[in-house]
Amino acid sequence: MRTKQELGAAIRRDRRAALVVNAHSRRGRHLHEQARARLTAAGFHLLGDHPVEQPGQLERALAAAVDLGPDLLVAGGGDGTLSTAARLLAHRDMALGLLPLGTTNNFARTVGVPLELDRAVDVLADGTVIDVDLGLAGDMRFTNHVGVGLSADIMLRTPPRLKRVIGRLAYPLTALALLARHRPLRVTVRAGDARHEFVTHQVYVANGGFHAGRPIAADADADDRLLVAYPVGGADRRGLVRDTARNAATGHRRSVGDEPFLAVGELWLETDRPARVEVDGELCGRTPIRIGLDANALRVMAPAGSPDR
Repeated sequence: MRTKQELGAAIRRDRRAALVVNAHSRRGRHLHEQARARLTAAGFHLLGDHPVEQPGQLERALAAAVDLGPDLLVAGGGDGTLSTAARLLAHRDMALGLLPLGTTNNFARTVGVPLELDRAVDVLADGTVIDVDLGLAGDMRFTNHVGVGLSADIMLRTPPRLKRVIGRLAYPLTALALLARHRPLRVTVRAGDARHEFVTHQVYVANGGFHAGRPIAADADADDRLLVAYPVGGADRRGLVRDTARNAATGHRRSVGDEPFLAVGELWLETDRPARVEVDGELCGRTPIRIGLDANALRVMAPAGSPDR
């Protein structure tokens, strides 16, 4: 496999790419044609162009793009689309290019890719190849986070049309509708010899640095060999709303060393009753679950000068 420097040089020199856009994502349907035009204007030779209208076709389109053998696979869509692409490209001699066209775009924010289409294409043309960690929920790789509790119910119940119309506000509105009848969980997190217990409506385990489009903590990222586990609120429903607002407002001022964060490389999470698990916005079984890391598993095009551990 080529080094990151060799792969980056090949991308800048040969401009061999394949494009997959989730046209079902919030902005994908409107921006697919613009993305193709801007990539072509930037000098990219598109070996394949795959707009995906149905969610069930995404993995097949990504696999077809990989089979074309590009140096750069450009994926346009939300966090679910990018997480699916990341799973497919793990440990491959190919870089993932990000076109953030979704609702919250957490992974793009973590990597530092601008949300504006023109500037994101500039990163693909002139950026650098870095490698980042992927999380492992059981044997399923993920880019951003695992959510247990209310967030999994939100993923199940948030209407896609509402996401397209009002963006990331669709999630808190759905949460408020569900919260009145949601029962708290007694959660146990084991990491090495340590054991942590709490009662909450929601717990997250993050690999990346952003959640709901907001910083988790100033020093959280996807390239530090750490997962960050944290509950949001306690058993009181009002506490969940309060802590959600506080996290969104103060994340950029906090550190992963602060309470209530637990920063570890691997953990085991169980609940007092089986609870749904969502992985980057996709439902993925129920608790108990082991969550770990696949270090430096994914190569990504990032802005020039991005840190790379």
